[in-house]
Amino acid sequence: MLISVIQIIVSVVLIVLILLQERSSGLSGVFGGSEGGFYQTRRGLERIIFGATIVLVVILMGLSLFSLLR
Repeated sequence: MLISVIQIIVSVVLIVLILLQERSSGLSGVFGGSEGGFYQTRRGLERIIFGATIVLVVILMGLSLFSLLR
């Protein structure tokens, strides 16, 4: 039960972090919606959000595997 609650909390935080990321790096860049090239350096808060997103994805995967194997 506790693992399910933690999974829900991590999922909600992950959704919020994904929505906070820069919008021009998404699908609009494929259709010419953004100026510049494909490579962009992340700085400051954007780098922290990107790193936290990766960490939360790994945590969510670990919790899911643990829940599956338990």
